[in-house]
Amino acid sequence: MIPLYWYLLLAAALFCIGVYGVLSRRNAVGILMGIELMLNAVNINFIAFSRYITPALLTGQIAAIFVITIAAAEAAVGLAIVIAIYRSRDTVNADEIDLMKW
Repeated sequence: MIPLYWYLLLAAALFCIGVYGVLSRRNAVGILMGIELMLNAVNINFIAFSRYITPALLTGQIAAIFVITIAAAEAAVGLAIVIAIYRSRDTVNADEIDLMKW
């Protein structure tokens, strides 16, 4: 049986890669991919803690399904916004998107 801390290390590594992707990317699609990595790290934590604390209950798996559903909706809405901005500005560079400025 794999120890819990291996799962936590994997989730921490994925989360850190996602944070790095969000903070270092200038491309809006890259930022969305970083957010997806962070959400997947959270799913690993939910399932690992559920498996080790209460293996008879499916609370971690149900929470992970909700997070996957929210991530899918976030990806769809985020990509729709990126496509709309690309059509109006001809760029998906996060530094050049200044639609809310005066």
